[in-house]
Amino acid sequence: MRRFAPLIFGLGVLVLWWVVAESGAVESYFLPHPVKVWDTLYLGLTEGDLLRATGVTLTSAGLGCVIAALLGIPLGYAIAKSRVVSATIGPYLAASQAIPAVALAPLLVVWIGYGLPSITVLCVILVIFPVVISTALGIRELDPDIIAAARLDGAGTGPLVWHIELPLAAPSILAGLRTGFTLSITGAVVGEMVMGGDGLGAALARGQGSTANVAHLFAVIAILVVLAVGIYLLLTLIEHMADQRKGNS
Repeated sequence: MRRFAPLIFGLGVLVLWWVVAESGAVESYFLPHPVKVWDTLYLGLTEGDLLRATGVTLTSAGLGCVIAALLGIPLGYAIAKSRVVSATIGPYLAASQAIPAVALAPLLVVWIGYGLPSITVLCVILVIFPVVISTALGIRELDPDIIAAARLDGAGTGPLVWHIELPLAAPSILAGLRTGFTLSITGAVVGEMVMGGDGLGAALARGQGSTANVAHLFAVIAILVVLAVGIYLLLTLIEHMADQRKGNS
């Protein structure tokens, strides 16, 4: 039952939306009919540019998430292992999350320019914090007896990190990546709206020009919801598999 809970909830929201739209209690320019949104979505994906825009946004978000993982996992490991690194880097990581993405975007345009590079950097800034924190927590919570036993068996630093510590901390790291990838989608959309581009953020910006495009806005939001839910469920499945592997080890 738990596996189907998201689907049941989504269907419930859709039915409620349908009933409200059919009743005429809300004007269509505030809440378009689901059929109208579906038609707009279908045409946008098959004959329009929504499919290409989705690919562009996923590319920016994916690059941002990968780079944040490559930077954040080693940094989180260092924070977990060194109090000096934790005391030095920790406050700045927290400060980076206090700056709104909308405020960072214009600066990135000045420093880097428009397009994919600046949007990717914005995604990295948003994603790296949860990756670092989850990695640090995962490493700190490892059973010290397991680490001590591995050292007694002759495991050096490299094998200890790659074959024992990181695999055991994988569920925590994946939880951070799950949160981070969702934030990366948000960062890509905000970046495209502020810094320009051809992704879903740009499609949202175009739809804001007139209330007649409200169905277009709903169609783009529907794509973002599907992306976020799909990525979340995929990474949750991978996290569950890693957790089972940890329990069996």
